[in-house]
Amino acid sequence: MPDDDYMLTTYDNPFNPFREFERWWKEDLLLGHDCCGLLARTANTSDVASDELNDEDVLRAMDWIVSNEPMIYKKVLASDY
Repeated sequence: MPDDDYMLTTYDNPFNPFREFERWWKEDLLLGHDCCGLLARTANTSDVASDELNDEDVLRAMDWIVSNEPMIYKKVLASDY
């Protein structure tokens, strides 16, 4: 797994989810996307699984979301901004 942290965002949200999380999150909800909620519902994480397994599943969930709605969602790194 890469050392970089990824975030799920949308093309229509102008805020940086890494540096402006609160503004990004509010805009995300106003736009009706709820990236955090969608990711929480899609990822199959568990309190009994290791952090590494949970991190891998979150990345898989991001990839699945992006592949199913590529015109709306994207997976980004902090260096993308």
